[in-house]
Amino acid sequence: MKSSGSRMTGASPGSSRLIATVDALRLALAESPDVLSFTLGGTIDEETAAAAEAYGVPREFLDFCRVLDGASCGPSVRLFGLEEAEETQFYCEPVIDSPLELSPEKLFCIGMINQAAVFLDRAGGGVLGALDIGADWPDAERFEQLAPGLETFFLERLATEEYVRLASIDDESAEYDDWLKLLRRAGLAG
Repeated sequence: MKSSGSRMTGASPGSSRLIATVDALRLALAESPDVLSFTLGGTIDEETAAAAEAYGVPREFLDFCRVLDGASCGPSVRLFGLEEAEETQFYCEPVIDSPLELSPEKLFCIGMINQAAVFLDRAGGGVLGALDIGADWPDAERFEQLAPGLETFFLERLATEEYVRLASIDDESAEYDDWLKLLRRAGLAG
């Protein structure tokens, strides 16, 4: 069962920095009626996490979902919640003529950036993607490591000013981007 409330507790597997960042975003969202409410997902409970882990969902992803079960970071960046992630694992399947080593045993799809799938490396825990070519990502020669782990990816790439570059936001569209508004109101971006 999902919860949509705030998770202001130290009982979560997430780091105190992740919890503080998500709490700041939730507070900013509560005070921002002009920002779409689905921007931040809720949390998953222990029963849901245990069932998903038994089904093969990586623990690192589940630990993150216990703090934040997905985020819609603007029109071109989405970090999947558990339910959506379970429905999109077809992105891990091998693609004919793709030089990428796609495999559900090696990868777990955790989101999309500019129409390119983003993966969690099941063995090393790194966040991988081929973002430079967007929807043609299966044609990439190799994956780029976007961060050493999911929590780091969120904290250093999505919950900072770095989001603007990652999402390819220009000055003209910045004022309309709900995620950027939320980051600024939470004091996470300038």
